[in-house]
Amino acid sequence: MRPLLTRWPLCRLLFVLMLCALSSLPVAALAQEAAPAPAAEVPVVDAPAPRIGIVTMQPGEIFFERFGHDAIVVEDPVSGQAISYNFGYFDPNEPDFIGRFVRGDMMYYLVALPLERDLSYYAETGRGANLQWLDLSPEQARTLADSLAERAKPENARYRYDYYTANCATMVRDAIDEALGGGLHAQLSGRSRGNTYRSESVRLASPAPWMWLGFDVGLGPYADQPLSRWQEAFVPMRLADALRQVKNTEGRPLVQAEQELLPHRIAPEPAEFARRWWPWLLCGLILAGGVLALRQRRRLLGGLALPLWLLCGIAGGLLTFLWGFSAHHAAWANRNLLQLSPLCLLLLPGAFMLLRGRTPRAWFRVLLWTVAVLSGLGLVLHWLTLQPQYNLQWIVLLLPVHVALAWVLSRRDPSVTGR
Repeated sequence: MRPLLTRWPLCRLLFVLMLCALSSLPVAALAQEAAPAPAAEVPVVDAPAPRIGIVTMQPGEIFFERFGHDAIVVEDPVSGQAISYNFGYFDPNEPDFIGRFVRGDMMYYLVALPLERDLSYYAETGRGANLQWLDLSPEQARTLADSLAERAKPENARYRYDYYTANCATMVRDAIDEALGGGLHAQLSGRSRGNTYRSESVRLASPAPWMWLGFDVGLGPYADQPLSRWQEAFVPMRLADALRQVKNTEGRPLVQAEQELLPHRIAPEPAEFARRWWPWLLCGLILAGGVLALRQRRRLLGGLALPLWLLCGIAGGLLTFLWGFSAHHAAWANRNLLQLSPLCLLLLPGAFMLLRGRTPRAWFRVLLWTVAVLSGLGLVLHWLTLQPQYNLQWIVLLLPVHVALAWVLSRRDPSVTGR
């Protein structure tokens, strides 16, 4: 996935394959009454079909490059010119671009450009590129090439982007599936490796801690459904792997040949890894123990709790926005709201009172226990819900802290006075 920061002009694919066929001229009738001999028919020779391939680019080091990228290659067998059909472009100069981005209403473009030009960026940044030539029938190859050329026209190039279901890789996947008459979907939809949108997002974003933490906090239960191999192909490298196992309509392997176009010179794609919740529990218990140890130093405790409540409140506000006011459906119904409650913002005045050596009023104690109870409700829902969300690590990290803060700070301290 390579969303560039500048708009590239859309190009039209031009194939000029003209074969001159000799045709006979009708012979004028002679004076004799004999009928003229019929003109000999010359067989029409079809133009050779284009060659179709999928080029997969490895992940890069910038945040929007972490998931890799891919494109469809159409090669003219006569001229040898290869055109890259790239679904990964957007225009930051569109009206309300930032607002649409935040609301999840992004529009992307299909752009046709010479393959060498498309690969130049990846060569400069050290990202590898691998090309898979597909074994399609001549009719399938022509139909796909014509469809891509039509879609790349300016009036047809825009499509509504979705991070998981309508991105550069899924558009490539769908185009190949259409060429195969639904054969790709039929072979991939019934198989699964148990991966999820969350597990794949966290894996690929793992080199950037802020990025994988953002995915893990921001994704709701939608992101935890097991993916079929078809759905898993939202990742370009997964699609390339799936194509190696698919048959064409004649029963032969779909991938006819592979070649490396660019060597990969930077860190490789992150491998799969097991995610464990117990280190998070250990960290949560240590933090809760620290709160209990500071129960006699309420001013210090208020100062330490203030940034925690501020962070939780802001994060909870963002999760609320994503659920209620955006089209980011992967973030809807996020039960991390029970751990990162926006109510934490209402605790900030109480934290300032503690810093000044005062005892907050009763409303502060009620809010403390409300936040703690909501956090505990998250644990109950985690075990009882029919639509699981993989957020146990956040529960066991924050629940002990919320409970410890509620228990310590809701108790009256006779050494301080209230106003």
